[in-house]
Amino acid sequence: METRIIDYFAAKSVGDAAELLRRGETVAFPTETVYGLGANALDPGAVARIYAAKGRPSDNPLIVHIADTAQADELAEVSDLARQLMAAFWPGPLTLVLPARPCIPRIVTGGLDTVGIRMPAHPAALLMLREAGVPVAAPSANLSGRPSPTTADHVWEDLSGRIPLIINGGAAISGLESTVLDLTSPVPAILRPGVITAEALAPFIPGISEETRLPDGGVARAPGMKYRHYAPKAQVILCRPQDIYDTYCRTLQQFFAAGNTEPKIAVLATMQGLTGMAKAEHCFLLGENPEEAAQNLFAALRWTDEINADLVLAESFPEKGVGIALMNRLKKAAKAL
Repeated sequence: METRIIDYFAAKSVGDAAELLRRGETVAFPTETVYGLGANALDPGAVARIYAAKGRPSDNPLIVHIADTAQADELAEVSDLARQLMAAFWPGPLTLVLPARPCIPRIVTGGLDTVGIRMPAHPAALLMLREAGVPVAAPSANLSGRPSPTTADHVWEDLSGRIPLIINGGAAISGLESTVLDLTSPVPAILRPGVITAEALAPFIPGISEETRLPDGGVARAPGMKYRHYAPKAQVILCRPQDIYDTYCRTLQQFFAAGNTEPKIAVLATMQGLTGMAKAEHCFLLGENPEEAAQNLFAALRWTDEINADLVLAESFPEKGVGIALMNRLKKAAKAL
């Protein structure tokens, strides 16, 4: 299959994407979080093409993207609380898990009777959704298990030859997938942390909880709960910033002792974490704070594959605010979850 990349500002990009979606094809498109791989959410055959292109397990539910809040009522049972959250956070990186209406195919929900819905904030995504006139099911536009794509080039690396079209809308702004909030449980719970934090949601939901760990034998109610995600090819070791230099020296000696005299140890860290690393060859500056690190994390993980790293040392962050979402992804990359 030939894969085209069309710039978002090109006259025909959104129209071409909308036509493909109406025909039951897949399209990769930018959002403010990461790039998504979309298909008509009401067409089971089209949705099956998403799973095939990604190599995604069929029990991993998808998020349905919409262009306006009126569509939400057509797809799910919308509570008063859901309407308050939509008014406060949409368009934006918040997915609401709601009871699904019968029109939603079970292939979208991973066999569940609930569905995750969000309205993306990226103008290209909104234009495409309005032009297509259908709700669009879309996970991240990468091969299953790989770090999520934050640029069109990342999508091309994984899915070229597997999908017909990629809309290039520049680098994603937030860099992490949306917060997923389950409104079907007695106490609403965050199933996947994102840049919209529990603190931001607390005025609407006192006592909000987080349930990002899947119980043994449990059913994944949101993307990212069950399978290994965000993983580069090399092993990832998490280090406190003050421990990175010592860990680097120790692992370097271990490689030498094993006969590898030219190991590529990739270091992903803030300026604090890179203290003392001036002579290290393979360092990626994540930024100055957790927010900047979140924007750059997936690009950094993909960079480690580009240089064929033998090992990745990644700085850990305090688990508060955006740091919760950042560490959620880092722990999965390190296979700690």
